Amino acid sequence: MSTVDALTDQAMVVLQDRPLVPLTAWLNKAVGDCAASDRTLQLVTPLASRLSLPLRTAASGKEMQWVVRDGDGYYEGLTGRPLKWNGGTFVPVPEARDYSPGFTTRPTAPIGSQLTIVYRTRHGAEGHLSGPVERLLQLLTGKNPGGLGASEPLEHPWNADRFTEYARGRAKSRLIVGGDGPRPAQAICDFTSNAGGTVAEVSTVTIGYMPEDPPPLQHLPTLVGALVADQPVASLFVQLTPGRADLTTEPRWTGAPGPVALAVAGTVGGPTGLPGQQVGPQRSPLTFFPLGDGRSADGWQRHSFLMQHLRSA
Repeated sequence: MSTVDALTDQAMVVLQDRPLVPLTAWLNKAVGDCAASDRTLQLVTPLASRLSLPLRTAASGKEMQWVVRDGDGYYEGLTGRPLKWNGGTFVPVPEARDYSPGFTTRPTAPIGSQLTIVYRTRHGAEGHLSGPVERLLQLLTGKNPGGLGASEPLEHPWNADRFTEYARGRAKSRLIVGGDGPRPAQAICDFTSNAGGTVAEVSTVTIGYMPEDPPPLQHLPTLVGALVADQPVASLFVQLTPGRADLTTEPRWTGAPGPVALAVAGTVGGPTGLPGQQVGPQRSPLTFFPLGDGRSADGWQRHSFLMQHLRSA
């Protein structure tokens, strides 16, 4: 059980001193309470702590900030920006011009790759919502999902009916789905219910790979085609991020993400020098645009060039 260690008009401060901090039910509720009261949940950990993927995702939002205690100082765990306590909240150190020293120390485990696939789709007023995430995890891991829940540890074994009931019963919801294959795999699924009962979904599936086990990027067009043959999606984005294969995050710099591919619904022409290929069935094709290997510096330039073209088309 966690407790609130400080509460001000601006922040709820929670201290956690453990090697791995998950998104517990208590922390998940605290994030919601802070959003409702216009506060920021500031989670303070020592340099030796890591965040689980769901908690790291929460810390990327505006309702939560990861504050790392390093000696007599503090810094933001995801950016390395030095922080200080001003009596009401942690704020950036105005005179700081560099990363906090702790952020640039060597990671404590080998740095592999985290393959991330973000897809968007819209569901009708009836039927299961579980199809896309279940199929994608099957394709990536070779097995059905292992569990689901709104917090960690995951409360339930995988069940498509329970997944759908939870998401359809709320205006907005987030569910965590755990993979059950040989590599660490998790999905974070965000749902928004609309008028008439339709449901918009934005889900992020992440697979961890050790340094000696690089992700099979050359098979992505086939994988995406197999996904949309069963579960049509509106768009799909793939990126590669240097990181721990166990999908946890240390408060240290491990490298920048890089784009791998973007796919959009329909048969769409690409800009000059960036052709796409059709994947999936004729009835619901996607156009798949390779952007790079996730490591080359010009991948984001190609991504920007493609997005400009698609918006003007």
